Amino acid sequence: MGKTLRVIDSGVMEGRRNIAIGQAIIESHQSGSIPDTLRFLRFPPTALLGRHQALGQEIDLDYCAQNDIAVARRITGGGAIFLDPGQLGWELALKRSTIGRGSLTDLAREICEAAAEGISSLGVAARFRPRNDIEVNGRKISGTGGFFDANTLFFQGTVLVDLDPGVMVSALRVPQAKLEKRALDTAEQRVVTLRELLGDETPGLGRIQDALSAAFASRFGLEIQAGELSSAELDLSDELFREEIGTEEFVGEIEEPPAARGDLAGQHSSAGGTITTYLRLEGPAQNRLRGALITGDFFITPPRTILDLESSLRGVYLDDLESSVMDFFASAPVDMLSVTPQDFVASINKALEDSQADGVV
Repeated sequence: MGKTLRVIDSGVMEGRRNIAIGQAIIESHQSGSIPDTLRFLRFPPTALLGRHQALGQEIDLDYCAQNDIAVARRITGGGAIFLDPGQLGWELALKRSTIGRGSLTDLAREICEAAAEGISSLGVAARFRPRNDIEVNGRKISGTGGFFDANTLFFQGTVLVDLDPGVMVSALRVPQAKLEKRALDTAEQRVVTLRELLGDETPGLGRIQDALSAAFASRFGLEIQAGELSSAELDLSDELFREEIGTEEFVGEIEEPPAARGDLAGQHSSAGGTITTYLRLEGPAQNRLRGALITGDFFITPPRTILDLESSLRGVYLDDLESSVMDFFASAPVDMLSVTPQDFVASINKALEDSQADGVV
């Protein structure tokens, strides 16, 4: 008997609790108390924020409150998404020994190609599109993302089975630049569902889960074993929900951009996503950094890297900012999905360039 892939279906569950269970799986997997795991999950109507995003910039909070749409923050990076019971979520917790020693970018491709194979077996031509999407005829049917935590790779994705794109567009603040990059007029044009593609031939959730399970198991040489969440995982998820992930403080951890209070802001987009940097200066000559806030839809691991970077830049003179950023990434054990240290530098420089043009510095 080879290595096993425990497969779980946890059904429809409140958004923040779903995220807490994901974190509990990571910690249980790290401790060796559970095997490699694939969990299928679904959400009631929920606007789900990326780990490094600013809440009010990405989600229309008034619309969500008026339409009983919950708001939660993921433990993974990437952009804001809208989920409801018509979409199937999946998440993998895999050992490095299972997947090999590749970079996050390489392993993301492996997982996304496997997911695309599983979706294609349902009767559509799904293809991986870097950095982290799965598309059918250029339209997104699945978004993915993940990170390493010690020897555990945690990777999440969705399958758009059925969706009202009007609700999605109303709940999220989709940047126009994101649409223009793909020559689209509306966010509705960007996504496609299995229902739209297959109509009455749309498979049930069980068949979709079987297709994905088989694709992941085949890709990594695993034997599928049906399972369920352990009592220890549920207890740990309850604790994580109460103390962090379920709290308003966690969801609103990145909220009002300092630019709203007159600070400097710069934005840079690349293949790895969009990085927005807010800078507050100090000193008589305003030539030293008092603080920085870095937000965006990028993926970086470990997740607390951005907090450490922000902390390392406090008090740095502006002339030394670029070298300080490069030194930080050179010394930190960091892995990134398509984004680079130079992209963070570019975002910072954009803020400084705009301030110089306005005569601030």
